[in-house]
Amino acid sequence: MIKIKSIIRKITTSAIFTAFTFGICGNISAQPNVTFNASIDSLVILMGKQTVLHYQIIQDKGVDGIIEIDNPRELAPHVEIALIKDNDTTDLKNDREEIHKSLIIQAFDSGIWEIPAAKYIIGKDTVFSNELALKVIPVDVDSLATIHGFKDKEGVPFNPFDFIPDFIYYYWKYILLVILLIIAGCCYYFTRRKPNETEVLSEIPLLPPYEEAIEALGALKAAKLWQAGQDKEYYTRLTDILRRYIDRRFGINAVEMTTTQIIDTLKRNEETRAVNQQMKQILEIADFVKFANMRPLPDDNEASWNRAEKFVNDTKPEPEVVADEATTGKVSPESDAQPNVSQEKQTGDL
Repeated sequence: MIKIKSIIRKITTSAIFTAFTFGICGNISAQPNVTFNASIDSLVILMGKQTVLHYQIIQDKGVDGIIEIDNPRELAPHVEIALIKDNDTTDLKNDREEIHKSLIIQAFDSGIWEIPAAKYIIGKDTVFSNELALKVIPVDVDSLATIHGFKDKEGVPFNPFDFIPDFIYYYWKYILLVILLIIAGCCYYFTRRKPNETEVLSEIPLLPPYEEAIEALGALKAAKLWQAGQDKEYYTRLTDILRRYIDRRFGINAVEMTTTQIIDTLKRNEETRAVNQQMKQILEIADFVKFANMRPLPDDNEASWNRAEKFVNDTKPEPEVVADEATTGKVSPESDAQPNVSQEKQTGDL
């Protein structure tokens, strides 16, 4: 009986030992392979200054964990969190990775303050970091042993916008739009009212066609263009003078006509039929010079100017004839002052 009890006791002890051993192994294998460390840039800071608290996590890839911060504004009593930065992950190869998280902390009370261990939660498991301590040195201030006077009042800087009424400040866009529309309307009005070039020229009294042409020919001769080798410019101005003269003198739009059209039109005009040959020679030489780059002789240039002058003189309008006393039936003052000689003789004979 005693042997049976001892055997049962041994079996029970072995079973309990085996279950305890497997339980411990299971717990060991279930713990995550994670390293969680905390460090701080400066363990001693001046009151009100900031420092950086670093959390370093080394773990297997694919492990999803979170650092638990109970109060996002206060890490510990008297230690405040100014800013929490995003995580920075680094690949360590061999299916391992490093996660780095930074917190900017500060303290406004002097003393030595304990920073408790942080929690890194992975599913149902929790890993704790190491604890830290932060020493905060007070700032030296005046003991107020001496009484200081009040600080002088600050001068307000001058700002011209302070004098602008509020309605202009709130509605300046609409006011600016109205001003721009007024300016555009004024520009349109004055632009429309501005006389064009034709109106301005019409207000300037023009010389008669003959006098204008003779004056222009004199200016062309004085310019001595062909003497300077500017044959094309010389004949261009010469033909322009004649075309304008024909336009104003005879009402023929020679400015818009070709050489052939001008010659044919002058042939049909009784006043220009006799001098048409002169115009023909001038225009033909001018076309060769302007379009064929011909270099005429000096005699040809001089002859062209002479023909132009002769054409203008030959087509000069006749002056108006003043009616005499025979056609009008009026006696001039001189005839009244001088008595008739035949009448005097007859009076003497009587």
